[in-house]
Amino acid sequence: MKRILSVLMLCSALYSCAPADPNVALTEQAKSEYLTPVHPGGEARPFWNGFAKKFIYAPAFDFSVVEGAVQYRYTVTSESGQSWSFTSDTPQSALSPIWNSIPEGTKVALKVEAMNSSGEVVGVAGERSFFRDYGFNPPYTGAVRSYREAAILGLLYVHKMPQVQSFATSAEPDMSYPHFTYPCKIIGAVVKTEVLLAKLLPHYSDNALAIARGAAQFLIDHSRKADEPLAYFPPTYYKNLIHSKESWNQGKTMALEAASAAEALLDLYNATGEEKYLNHALGIADTYLRLQCEDGSWHIKYDFVTGEPVNNSKAMLHPLLRYFLRLETEYGQTKYTEARLKGEKWMAEHIVNRFDMTGQFEDVTVVGLQPYENLTNCTAAPYATYLLSRDANETDIETAYELVRFSEDQFVYWDMPLGKDGYKRDATPCVFEQYKYAMPVDNSSCNVANAMLSLYEKTGDELMKAKAKALIDNITVTQCVNTGKILTTWRIRHNYKPSFWINCSYSSACTLLRMDELSKEK
Repeated sequence: MKRILSVLMLCSALYSCAPADPNVALTEQAKSEYLTPVHPGGEARPFWNGFAKKFIYAPAFDFSVVEGAVQYRYTVTSESGQSWSFTSDTPQSALSPIWNSIPEGTKVALKVEAMNSSGEVVGVAGERSFFRDYGFNPPYTGAVRSYREAAILGLLYVHKMPQVQSFATSAEPDMSYPHFTYPCKIIGAVVKTEVLLAKLLPHYSDNALAIARGAAQFLIDHSRKADEPLAYFPPTYYKNLIHSKESWNQGKTMALEAASAAEALLDLYNATGEEKYLNHALGIADTYLRLQCEDGSWHIKYDFVTGEPVNNSKAMLHPLLRYFLRLETEYGQTKYTEARLKGEKWMAEHIVNRFDMTGQFEDVTVVGLQPYENLTNCTAAPYATYLLSRDANETDIETAYELVRFSEDQFVYWDMPLGKDGYKRDATPCVFEQYKYAMPVDNSSCNVANAMLSLYEKTGDELMKAKAKALIDNITVTQCVNTGKILTTWRIRHNYKPSFWINCSYSSACTLLRMDELSKEK
């Protein structure tokens, strides 16, 4: 609660004496908040940033105590030779005393020297190099078309794809769009896209719902049978394209992918009233109940036939908890409440406390990863949004703030230096997906922006709203002006062909529509 009150008091103080340009007040608030480290390690919890390469918030590192030391001298040196120093009685202090003195966009080296009572250096506690990243500093390029228009154009681009139109007459995917190899995620997103388009543009309804039915029928037809261990689960992988062909994916399924397909079936049920879609979605939910471990967790991956866990890795639970919550609030299905609450407890004790926001994607294995080696916003930010989507208490709000700050610190790029060829590498402001796939992705911008908007709606924090708006506005900037296509990746490079994922485009459309509704509020 102290964190929330301090943010609100700072907002009030800044705006009570704010200059004519409100962006100055937002920048100053951001700079002040950047002095607080994100979920620093210490006696009760590990440090999460051992693999981090850049920071917006002042970091603290897991450096060792040196025998005979009474204080430690921290020295940060830039590539140009400029340096900044301070002393502390611990080798694990945050760089807050000098953080705002270090120029943004600077590669630096940190050295922490241990000194005895005479001021002599008796050892080195630790060394670290990293990028002192740019902080939030508005104004940024605003939306170049209305949010609603951008969303509809993005939905129409997907709708008009020949491979999507084929579902109007066939329940089998046209694999010339290779991402259909991930059915739960991508074909499920086709269902969601078409249902949303039918709602927004009724004159497209007949064709859109025909497509949605065809895509949904594929998911149903290829699901496991009712008497099998993974009853009603559609496949994570189909055919032998991209990463579906990898040996470690053959015959396997990612546990939480089925929740995404189930959400799509619920959308179609809402649009048509056809019970088979609701029944299949509830069948998926019932299978999840049977799969839940005693401690409240679920395994990340199962054999698609036997239902046996592939390994001991556990899943990040936000998609499933969100699905269970929807069944409760929208359909009155309370039989999943206990499982959801047990899942929340497991997340709090095993994930949030350790802050191991490891990426879990269908095309990246977790086998052999060290803790914290492949962190992602795709776990942290959506879980923050989930926490704020139900009756959030003070602890939930504090946790959401930490998850959002972590996502910004590690994955948001508010700006970038010019490269040797004279232009920025990526279309900023943007959000990278994960450590292993260090690429700006529209869905990642949506993840972080939605969590920020949820914090704004819960607390009134205008800085959260401003940051979210900057990220969402850039979706309209990077959107193809003539086709409405919402690009998935935002890398600017000669001969680089941006990728296009339908699920990401759907996420962008929903986020744009949320911003549109928020912009209408007085």
